[in-house]
Amino acid sequence: MKVDVVNQTKDEFFMRRAIELAKKGAGDVNPNPMVGAVVVKNGKIIGEGYHERYGTLHAERNALSACTESPDGATMYITLEPCCHYGKTPPCTEAIIESNISRVVVGSRDPNPLVMGKGLKLLREVAIEVTDGFLTEECDALYPVFFHFMKTKTPYVTLKYAMTLDGKIAAATGESQWISCEESRKHAHTLRGHTMAIMVGVGTVIKDNPKLTCRNGKGLSPIRIICDTKLQTPLDSELVVSAFAESKKTRYAGKVKSCSGAESNEQRVPRTIIATSEVNENKIKKYEDMGVTVLYTPTGTDGHIDLHQLMARLGAMKIDSIILEGGGILSWSALNCGIVNKVQCYLAPKILGGKEALTPVGGIGVDSLSEAFMLKDLKIKKIGSDIFIESELK
Repeated sequence: MKVDVVNQTKDEFFMRRAIELAKKGAGDVNPNPMVGAVVVKNGKIIGEGYHERYGTLHAERNALSACTESPDGATMYITLEPCCHYGKTPPCTEAIIESNISRVVVGSRDPNPLVMGKGLKLLREVAIEVTDGFLTEECDALYPVFFHFMKTKTPYVTLKYAMTLDGKIAAATGESQWISCEESRKHAHTLRGHTMAIMVGVGTVIKDNPKLTCRNGKGLSPIRIICDTKLQTPLDSELVVSAFAESKKTRYAGKVKSCSGAESNEQRVPRTIIATSEVNENKIKKYEDMGVTVLYTPTGTDGHIDLHQLMARLGAMKIDSIILEGGGILSWSALNCGIVNKVQCYLAPKILGGKEALTPVGGIGVDSLSEAFMLKDLKIKKIGSDIFIESELK
């Protein structure tokens, strides 16, 4: 079969444009996937769109509504298989069929059980030409979180830390600000804005009193989750006080990045969740009165929060992604119980030394090199004076 090189090149150009459009929805569409769509007629783009915010129209409908002329007979390029079921919006297959689009080029298959090839089948049944699996690798790169969440119903967890060349995250005195350079810190806050939740241990809250917000003005701040087995989070901590201030001021339960979906791009303090094994109702009520959500979670064999059960609970709340910025104990627990999917490290050109200085992963560690946690698909880039390393767990 002879390959049409010219059309193949055109298809690649338009699909890559759809991929760039999809990325614009990062952090605003969770737990939905980022999707981009481009409508092309007679070799030129007549409409394009992306899924802009959870609960709003999908990319295909946005692209069709943006068309500068009739899409009759046009080709649509979509990064993900179009939905064929009613949810918060009508099915996109319905809009495509009604528009008289003649050809659809799709990058990734949707693993949602409500879709899973059904969208493509519907289009083919009405004689729309469908090119499936086009630039799949590049499109799939948009969806590790979505694919994982659809498959497991639990959040995709990224373990993130900054360390020196000798593997320290703080000096022996405990001082840790700042290991990474300013450019790395800005980059880290951008990644926070792309993630639905951020999780730390209570030790980090007591030691650093963090805000865990996006401080670069881009993206919505994530939901804050504290693993606090014995419920020791200070009531005057930034996380609790800000939760109280937000609950008193606006009570915008759906207007921050929350499990009910983002309905506004306003930069608001998200709600705070504490996962605890504490059962004292009077003690718990003090936090709930401050606007904090308290999730009872039993302890595991190590005496700390059972992270598997916590992930199931958070997944049921439609929290699809978590960036883990806790201390070494929580990092070890997360790795050891197998909930970590990706590791991100900012490596700073500094040496601290000191056998008492903290390392990114604490705990008892593995017994031998053969038991080491192995990484794959290593990606490395320079950010300011630092090296950023990103890799998935095997």
